[in-house]
Amino acid sequence: MAINALGYLGVRSDKLDDWGDFAGKLLGMQKIDRGGKALAFRMDDRLQRLLVSDEPGETLAFMGWEVEHRDDLQTYAARLEQSGTPVNLGSKELCDRRFVSDLIWFEDPGGNRIELFHGPMVASDPFVPGRPIDGFMTGPLGMGHAVLHVKDIGVMLPFYRDLLDFHVSDFGLVPFGLYFFHVNGRHHSFAMVGSGQMGFHHFMIEFQNLDDVGQGYDLAQQDEERIAYTLGRHTNDYMTSYYANSPSGFFVENGWGGRVIDPQTWEPHQTHDGPSFWGHERLYLTEEGGRKRMRDLRLEAAAKGCRAPAIADCPWLYGELARQGG
Repeated sequence: MAINALGYLGVRSDKLDDWGDFAGKLLGMQKIDRGGKALAFRMDDRLQRLLVSDEPGETLAFMGWEVEHRDDLQTYAARLEQSGTPVNLGSKELCDRRFVSDLIWFEDPGGNRIELFHGPMVASDPFVPGRPIDGFMTGPLGMGHAVLHVKDIGVMLPFYRDLLDFHVSDFGLVPFGLYFFHVNGRHHSFAMVGSGQMGFHHFMIEFQNLDDVGQGYDLAQQDEERIAYTLGRHTNDYMTSYYANSPSGFFVENGWGGRVIDPQTWEPHQTHDGPSFWGHERLYLTEEGGRKRMRDLRLEAAAKGCRAPAIADCPWLYGELARQGG
């Protein structure tokens, strides 16, 4: 039994035109009109990876997590019900809207809607990106990762770790709890920030080509308010990325070169370095509101000589170079 990938995300927003431009022209997803009340977006051969519904709220509507076997849905449902979490069986109509064979849905302790599904539908026509890109790193790694603000990490942690079998990759405890989880080889497909707030912090999409990130960064800079974090590189998953302000106020991380781990041998550990080796200047923050503190953490990491491993020590990148004959 296993949840093995982040399959899709749903967003509530009445800014469909803005989302069409943002996800299509900037992120490079393929826009699909769902009849005026919703927009869907493809990233690969799946029929739907992102759904934006014309509803007020401007936040996360649901997260869709794929299970390995159809019977896993019943197993998770029984476990959740036993723990006191009501579980709902997805109707045929709902399954059709999500383009999956079967699903169940429930809410986590923070009120976030979680959908577990099996049997995603594959498109018969090829993926056509919204701008010229080489594509996204999806497949067995899923669509990317999602990060939530949470009020009480002490409640949320056992829910995801013990009930849903999310595996801790690493965590930080200062200045507040920050936990990263993997469900496949991607360093993290889910994370939670114990900020005391509630809501969607960001989701991440990973490009196959670094130039696609850079060209998107150039496009984003044409809009004065679009960049939230400047280009930088993370210390835990080695992702080179920038963060864009979405039309709904939360962020979307645009990345390349993320770390792929071996889930069978990985050991969770506490991290003490800041979140980035360099870059990722928080443009949305004031100096007093955290921007200086985050910059100081990067400078401290640099002073200590923190680096990502050499190419030969990075399994994903080394494997890609070998595969391409580089």
